[in-house]
Amino acid sequence: MNIFITGAGGFIGGSIAAGLARDGHKVRGLIRRAEQRADLERLGIEPVVGSLHDTALLTTEARAADAVINAASSDHRGAVETLIAALEGSNKPLLHTSGSSIVGDACGGDSATDKIYTEDTLPEPTADKAPRVAIDNLVLDAAKRGVRSAVLCNTLIYGHGAVPDTASVQLPRLERQARKSGIVRHVGHGLNIWSNVHIDDVVDAYRRALDKTPAGTFYFIESGEAQFRDMTAAMAKALDLRGPEDWPLEKAIEE
Repeated sequence: MNIFITGAGGFIGGSIAAGLARDGHKVRGLIRRAEQRADLERLGIEPVVGSLHDTALLTTEARAADAVINAASSDHRGAVETLIAALEGSNKPLLHTSGSSIVGDACGGDSATDKIYTEDTLPEPTADKAPRVAIDNLVLDAAKRGVRSAVLCNTLIYGHGAVPDTASVQLPRLERQARKSGIVRHVGHGLNIWSNVHIDDVVDAYRRALDKTPAGTFYFIESGEAQFRDMTAAMAKALDLRGPEDWPLEKAIEE
């Protein structure tokens, strides 16, 4: 299969692209920085230098591909509109990457809710996440336009990415702070609970969705859950550093 992936220079997109290339697919990956060319080529990925703002490039790549994966941004509406227009009527797969903060609350780490969200029980989005959810819905509605579209909503991802110098967001930020200060901290009391998933399982989910997903389907990608205070306790033990300690939200924002 010929697959076009945006965000191939990043943690998620690069890992998906590398996994599919290992499977024997021909993978073309969009990158912003030309200096990443060699890294992608070593992974068997054909680099395409450009940006999500380049409508002509996205259209050409999408139409030439058998399937498209958007892993560059969950919030770039223009790119998604371009990809849907290019694929309209083709019945080709379009996998769009979202993130589970769309169901997050603003507890600041000071509480845990017993509310569990599933694909069929999504709440109305908060104001800051409404634009992202609107893009998710745009992708799902593309099923009515002849696109085999799906939204893959990843939870907290851990593990090592395929592309050098790439990492997930949440835990690496806390690790950098810990190494800098010598103290492992979590925001607030660390009572907030997040679902989580290993990057290798993320790659496998996209692999399966390319092959099997019905059009217009939304998926949470997760395989476990943990409170942040449990994660930072494990981090303190692994790094042999003091902690974990509570970190006031205001101080965390400042850092």
